[in-house]
Amino acid sequence: MLLKRLTEASGISGNEWEVRNLIINEIKDHVDDLKIDKLGNVIAFKKGKEIPKKLMITAHMDEVGLMIIDVDDKGYIKFTTVGGIDKRILVSKPVLVGDKKIPGVIGSKPIHLQMKEERDKAIEVDNLYIDIGVDSKEEALKYVKIGDYITFDSRYIEFGDNLIKAKALDNRVGCSLLIELIKEVEDISFYGVFTVMEEVGLKGAGPAAYSVDPDICIVLEGTLCYDVPEIDSHFIPTRLNDGPAISLIDKTTLFNKALREKIVEIAKLNDIPYQYRKSSMGGNDSGKIHTTKEGAITATISVPCRNIHSPTSVMSRKDYENTLKLLKAILCEYKKGEFTSGI
Repeated sequence: MLLKRLTEASGISGNEWEVRNLIINEIKDHVDDLKIDKLGNVIAFKKGKEIPKKLMITAHMDEVGLMIIDVDDKGYIKFTTVGGIDKRILVSKPVLVGDKKIPGVIGSKPIHLQMKEERDKAIEVDNLYIDIGVDSKEEALKYVKIGDYITFDSRYIEFGDNLIKAKALDNRVGCSLLIELIKEVEDISFYGVFTVMEEVGLKGAGPAAYSVDPDICIVLEGTLCYDVPEIDSHFIPTRLNDGPAISLIDKTTLFNKALREKIVEIAKLNDIPYQYRKSSMGGNDSGKIHTTKEGAITATISVPCRNIHSPTSVMSRKDYENTLKLLKAILCEYKKGEFTSGI
């Protein structure tokens, strides 16, 4: 399955090559132009009916993870985080180190030896280490080196009522949706762009947007979902099984009202469930895209994901399927020339 292969691939910010190669192999026979820019963004063009306003659909390839910064005399690896990771989720997690994917486990001082004040708070990253099963620095350096990336070792699992558990659903879910659009939608001209380094400051999106210079951009994302116990409803940005989430505002973008209303109208006309992303927290590539050159009108459509930025994110297959339906309906309207009216 495509989403399984995408989530189990390694692609931490700045090291997206494995995911990029997978994507290229999937789309190369379905696009009319394909290039990789200097930063590593994949910019694909699918030729069809020409529309006066240029459309770009984008999803970032990278995931959060770790990087080696030191190896001590006993062969334990010290690391830093790449992207936003809650330090509380790190202890005892299995990981894969470097391009050779050496297995390891994140450890810390045993709880039996911790003082009470240590047990009452999350352990700082500086006090964690990775054990790869060696007993000296020299032995460790036969397998790993300073600067190697470290990914969570987490398998794709389907469970419960159409739920999926995996790492990197932010944003391999968006990549998967965009790949399916490129493969399945015909006779419509649009750019499909897979960006790098979103998780470390939206680094790839600006240059990609500068190159394409779109009039309209739809950003595809896996977004935060807090439909869990003991949280008041107004703090819950999205819910599983309520459909694709349409963003209102975040820390990088105040999304275009007319475009958002057009997307909602299309969802209603096609009986596709949808919800609003009711939070201004976070941000995505729109933050750079909508201000590049003369600017672009943007919208973000997301699949809700519990436990985001962790090895065990959870999403609903129903939400994925309804998001794909909505995107296809949008492109159908775009092809008719009606999607851009009033925007």
